[in-house]
Amino acid sequence: MRAAAAKLTGMANSSRMTSYQRREQLIRIGRSLFASKGFESVSVEEIASTAKVSKPIVYEHFGGKEGLYAVIVDREMQALTAALTAALDDPDMHPRQIVERTALALLTYIEENAEGFQVLSRDSPSTDPSGSFSSLLGDISMRVEDLLTATFKRQKLSPKGVPYYAQMLVGMTVFTGQYWADRPKVSKEQLAAYIVDLAWHGLSRLDSKPKLIFEGKSAKTAKPRKTTRPDAGAPRTSVPQEPDDAADGGDAGTVAPDAA
Repeated sequence: MRAAAAKLTGMANSSRMTSYQRREQLIRIGRSLFASKGFESVSVEEIASTAKVSKPIVYEHFGGKEGLYAVIVDREMQALTAALTAALDDPDMHPRQIVERTALALLTYIEENAEGFQVLSRDSPSTDPSGSFSSLLGDISMRVEDLLTATFKRQKLSPKGVPYYAQMLVGMTVFTGQYWADRPKVSKEQLAAYIVDLAWHGLSRLDSKPKLIFEGKSAKTAKPRKTTRPDAGAPRTSVPQEPDDAADGGDAGTVAPDAA
């Protein structure tokens, strides 16, 4: 009796919603379901049942689950785009600051919009051919590329690899963020510090003409030498040292840590 009464009360309260309130309710429910189950596994029936409304109500507001999904993705895209664009709005940023701001902006979005990020990072349904999340990451990578190009020119480094470095930075941050979303065992700031530590120590020591040392057709390989462990007669293979760049005539350039 009590359960039935509570259900009737909930339906009565639900029926008193304004059109705007109902739409927002369906968006919240849809976002939660799409995040946990994926687009293909969610039905209009489940959306309507969770919202305690009839299927025609869902169709009235969105025309079906495709329309509801599109609205949710559009909202999340706008929120994430705004956050990342704001983080990259200064063309004169220190290159390390580019990495720090981008990492923190994305991780903040994930922290505050966990379900929205799950919706975006899932595979896009066949009804969304534009691949919205991939498109957004492409746009952000191009923005990072513009900033890195300016820095590379100031440091007299070849800009040929810049598009790839931009993709690496964005991809590393996004995939790490996806992992963290499911395993938030460290704080947002600590994870950003991990990302920046790895990325910056690479960026600050870039060679102007990077090359493979041990593998590849043009690599200068060094055979591992055998040494004997003091506590056993068995030989041990030691890791060879990298060839001396100066001796190879290499031209090493770096993105200076204090570059503006």
